[in-house]
Amino acid sequence: MSVSVRIPTILRTYTDGAAEVGGEGATLREVFQKLDADYPGIGARILDESGKIRRFVNVYVGDEDVRFSDGLDTATPEGVQVSVIPAVAGGAR
Repeated sequence: MSVSVRIPTILRTYTDGAAEVGGEGATLREVFQKLDADYPGIGARILDESGKIRRFVNVYVGDEDVRFSDGLDTATPEGVQVSVIPAVAGGAR
């Protein structure tokens, strides 16, 4: 399945500055595997050593936060947008 993957500014060094790249895969896991094959090193910034989504990275397939669905096994239908969003911490002082 062909999908689009939105890349946050902090990871665009891996994609030669591209804010959005094409991806392939029937599941999010497959999309990330292909993404890492096309842009070496980006996978390690999204997934931890055990292969799970890093704690401070949010991932959406369409409008669905994958942490509340099937995680890396979330289906990625043709044409869907996958968004990788780093969590932002902070607050008022």
